[in-house]
Amino acid sequence: MTDEFYMAQAISLARKGWYSTHPNPRVGCVLVRDGKIIAQGWHQYAGQGHAEVNALAQLGPNENAQGATAYVTLEPCSHFGKTPPCSDALISAGVIRVVIAMVDPNPLVSGNGVQRLQENGLEVKTGVLEVEARTLNPGFLQRMEAQRPIIRCKMAMSLDGRTAMASGESKWITSADAREDVQRLRAESSAILTGIDTVLADDPSMNVRSERYVNEVSGEIRQPDRLILDSQFRMPVQAKMLGLVGKTRIITAVSRTASTSDSTSMSEKQLEKIQAFESKGAEIHFLATEEVSSGKVVLSLHQLMLLMAAQQYNDVLLEAGATLTGAMLQAGLVDELIIYMAPHLMGSDARGLFKIPGMERMNQRINLNIQDIRAVGRDFRITAKPKVSAD
Repeated sequence: MTDEFYMAQAISLARKGWYSTHPNPRVGCVLVRDGKIIAQGWHQYAGQGHAEVNALAQLGPNENAQGATAYVTLEPCSHFGKTPPCSDALISAGVIRVVIAMVDPNPLVSGNGVQRLQENGLEVKTGVLEVEARTLNPGFLQRMEAQRPIIRCKMAMSLDGRTAMASGESKWITSADAREDVQRLRAESSAILTGIDTVLADDPSMNVRSERYVNEVSGEIRQPDRLILDSQFRMPVQAKMLGLVGKTRIITAVSRTASTSDSTSMSEKQLEKIQAFESKGAEIHFLATEEVSSGKVVLSLHQLMLLMAAQQYNDVLLEAGATLTGAMLQAGLVDELIIYMAPHLMGSDARGLFKIPGMERMNQRINLNIQDIRAVGRDFRITAKPKVSAD
């Protein structure tokens, strides 16, 4: 069998941790000796054994990895984190050759794992099925390489591009099948991002409810964090999500340190409100503001990206109204659009999909590359990526 064959097996194993490894990357490992797989493993849950350690643990009491080749989808770590270095584990086990799909872009690892293996006499080969391995961890790789997570924007619309009636009524545009598919998107996300207007209008749960995403290791559903952009700090203490499992983070422009003469300074009432939120387990984050072309002062979306990267978010699902989604698109911060289209019409008075002011000419439009269109129940799911430049 070829190196590619065994690496493909390691990639398949890594996918088993698709919903559970956050904030760590998804990694698989296969141990081979004399053309036979002797053990295999994958990283199952953050804080527990990495793929290499889990593969070695599969060896029986009378078995060992002496003289084996290890196939790993990501460079073995070389530093002490929540677990010891995997490169040391492979060295101690007697592995003589390591085939790696890709070097880890994490600056704590990048190239150090390879160097450590080579310094201890192991043969190392990199770049085997690297393109396929990169698809395992797009958000992790972007966070390491560009200091921001991948942003996927999920929207639901009618055939005529409407998201809610003029009154604001929007339940339900799509079918139960499409809503179940959204549960999948949430389960694979580090966090769900929305705006305060959505919270005030819908009082959403923004959590994973489908039992199909129960983790086999912990026996629980990993809940993505909930992020609420709320520049004026209007979040209600009675919001439904505050009583649910998982962390809620409220991001506001109000500052603890502003002077009393500053219009953004914090009053006693606001301090009491913060304490009420914190007593429910919520966190308050203070973000800088910026002035947009309309003259309106809003939270800095680029500062938001840095905040999310600092929180180790790899994949963020944007579930918001037309204003926030439109602003994110215009800022070039949406990496992927996932739009569910339902087979009905809602009329010209209903609300549109995105609020993107200032577009008056065709060359101002946001062009998209369609990645996929498929039926989900009676609806269609369209996956597209904004083009870097217009045609």
